Amino acid sequence: MNTEAAKAAASQEKIVAQFQQLRSEQRNLANSLNTLEMDLREHKTVIETLQSADPERKCFRLIGGVLCERTVKDVLPQLVENKDFIAKTITIVTDDLSKKGSELNKFKEEHNIKIRGEHLGVDGAPGSKSSDSEGASKSENRNVLVSN
Repeated sequence: MNTEAAKAAASQEKIVAQFQQLRSEQRNLANSLNTLEMDLREHKTVIETLQSADPERKCFRLIGGVLCERTVKDVLPQLVENKDFIAKTITIVTDDLSKKGSELNKFKEEHNIKIRGEHLGVDGAPGSKSSDSEGASKSENRNVLVSN
């Protein structure tokens, strides 16, 4: 009997670890998306500023940690190209984030994972869950995965 219990516990640990990995990947995608959106806003601001400047005016661009002197007419097309690339990348990352969310929800349903506090009508009591389910409990702003 002990070996069966140990196997079940090991199986639950693998499921919990995989769930945490999926959540981590989702968080990383969301962070990447936020960073890309900030970069896009910055590019738009700089492009708007440079469009009203004299094309022969001297400007500086940071390339790989090196500050390079250029003219507005040289830098502006590169910035527009970068902005377009960032916009396309945002679309791709948004799709990936959506797919990861669907994958995470499917995984939760397949393995009967409940996150305590996620649904208002759910019992938060430790003994209220069945023995084969996993759950996450939020306490003091920390996510804790609980296996019963």
